Amino acid sequence: MLPGMAVLEQKALTTGACVHGMRQLVLLLIITAIERCQSFYLPGVAPIEYSENAKVDLKVNKLTSAKTQLPYGYYVLPYCRPPEIVDSVENLGEILVGDMIENSPYEIQMLRNVTCRVLCKVSLSTEKKDQFRSMIDDEYLVNWIVDNLPAATRYTFGRLGPEGKSEYSYMNGFPVGIEKSGRYYVHNHVRLLIQYHTQKGEYEGYRVVGFEVEPQSMTQALRADSEKPNGFQGLCQDGAASPLFDLDLHDEIVFTYDVQWMYSEQRWVSRWDNYLRMTGGQIHWFSILNSLMIMLFLSGMVAMILLRTLYRDITRYNELTTAEEAAEETGWKLVHGDVFRRPRHAKLLAVSVGSGMQILGMSVVTLICALLGFLSPAHRGGLLQSMMLLFTFMGVFAGFSSARLYKLFGGDDWKMATLMTAFLYPGILFVLFFILNLFIWGQKSSGAVPFTTMFALLVLWFGISVPLVFLGSYFGFQRPPIEMPVRTNHIQRQIPTQPWFIQPLFTSLVGGVLPFGAVFTELFFIMSSLWHHQFYYLFGFLGLVLVILIVTCAEISIALTYFQLTSEDYRWWWRSFLASATSAVYVFLYSILYFSSRLQIEKFVSTLLYFGYMFMISLLFFLLTGSIGMLASLQFVRVIYASIKID
Repeated sequence: MLPGMAVLEQKALTTGACVHGMRQLVLLLIITAIERCQSFYLPGVAPIEYSENAKVDLKVNKLTSAKTQLPYGYYVLPYCRPPEIVDSVENLGEILVGDMIENSPYEIQMLRNVTCRVLCKVSLSTEKKDQFRSMIDDEYLVNWIVDNLPAATRYTFGRLGPEGKSEYSYMNGFPVGIEKSGRYYVHNHVRLLIQYHTQKGEYEGYRVVGFEVEPQSMTQALRADSEKPNGFQGLCQDGAASPLFDLDLHDEIVFTYDVQWMYSEQRWVSRWDNYLRMTGGQIHWFSILNSLMIMLFLSGMVAMILLRTLYRDITRYNELTTAEEAAEETGWKLVHGDVFRRPRHAKLLAVSVGSGMQILGMSVVTLICALLGFLSPAHRGGLLQSMMLLFTFMGVFAGFSSARLYKLFGGDDWKMATLMTAFLYPGILFVLFFILNLFIWGQKSSGAVPFTTMFALLVLWFGISVPLVFLGSYFGFQRPPIEMPVRTNHIQRQIPTQPWFIQPLFTSLVGGVLPFGAVFTELFFIMSSLWHHQFYYLFGFLGLVLVILIVTCAEISIALTYFQLTSEDYRWWWRSFLASATSAVYVFLYSILYFSSRLQIEKFVSTLLYFGYMFMISLLFFLLTGSIGMLASLQFVRVIYASIKID
């Protein structure tokens, strides 16, 4: 072997060893990252280790009801109060949903069980009794928090699960009381079942991994005991020995509680699993399969248009040579001189598409953050706050998109177009929100957003979103206009009489059915989360549904646009937007069905709140789906007219 070859072989061996070492290092880093991800199920929330007998705070939150949708502060009812009520630090999302997290007089110590400890004794006036009756009639729930875990009430079903154990589910919070045969019974005794976990090899102390509440209504017996903090020792007995606390038969109410600590094998990283357990995993998979079938059906239709009909059209158009053949020409090629003609209300269309892109950007980034675990339920109010901030920062995409489209239409009033993008749809949403907030404020509910928070929202809007819209609009207008494959004629072509099934109203209503059909099952779970105060954490399903929705909106708009152009009708701009945007009409109609079948709302203000917020959600869905359909159709029309020869 030559000396030079030996040196090269030695270098090759060294290089191979280095590559092998790098592969091992990368593999080790990946394994470490996976283990780290498994260790932190909820990023950004650090576990707290308590030593034995350490104080564990119990905090109280708002009282909520699915019947009224009006939250109230915990101390609106005559519950036991601490010497000084201290509010916890709240973020923007917590304030917008009406959270009021405050301290409580409950004394809990790690691993120390307590039986029938007297919290306080409260005199009941007629007014206080009426407050309890009203809250019980409206089915209000009490919400507590221990170590950032919400109180849950376990409900056991009669049927047995796969392992032979009784199946159960959790409800967030517990009822203020119950009503039976016109008698009102207040839950004045609670058993706090707190689960803990310890891992001596990994950390010192104990971690809270579960918090359940068993509410009871009972008439306790009291005896004097100077050693107790309140000077009383409670005697709590279940069953007939301790009858229910009838509100009408007493002028005083005694609040007592038990604390029971239980060891659990469940680790801290998975302690939210019980709360996030959703009944209906099979329904979610059915929803995904249903949406996929709709998407595949539309994909097949669009593929047939593109691969067969459209290919045949393009081939036929490009082979026309004689004047007689050109005179007999029919179809979408005939409208090539008008297909890119500026539509009516072009400025409003550009603004609507820009706002839709703003909503799409917010949705995509929010879902990515949620899938990575940064928007977990442990970050109370984090999801809503993130959506608000992302919507604000996505103003740059709104300005850019509307500017590019408005420049394509040949518009010159760019200042007004930018102002409309910044203020039209955000202004509609803010005015509606402000009016609804006035009604909530009139009910003295904690859900009323303070005027200081309203001012903060205005600062976000005027101080951040509006300048970003102008910045995006500036970059959009500075770029050269989008090139069209054909020129627009000066004289408009006459549109032939259209059959009834190509009319705008019919095609729009038909087009909106399929995007709505792709999302309606998941919409049920989202609405249950909103209006029944349940946890929603199925962002993986939601991400798949969003992808299916985008594809479905694009395909239905492309298909209907092609059929319209084939009928020699070139007014496709607004039609392509409305073809998928009308799915929002079905969302609002579905909200009416949900209201009548799933909710028991009777009060005028609560009804107004429901339909006000559902109208706002439907408006956002309208802009999102319409923008996707219109931009997909624009790209489709550009491609097909670029593929034919125009004399």
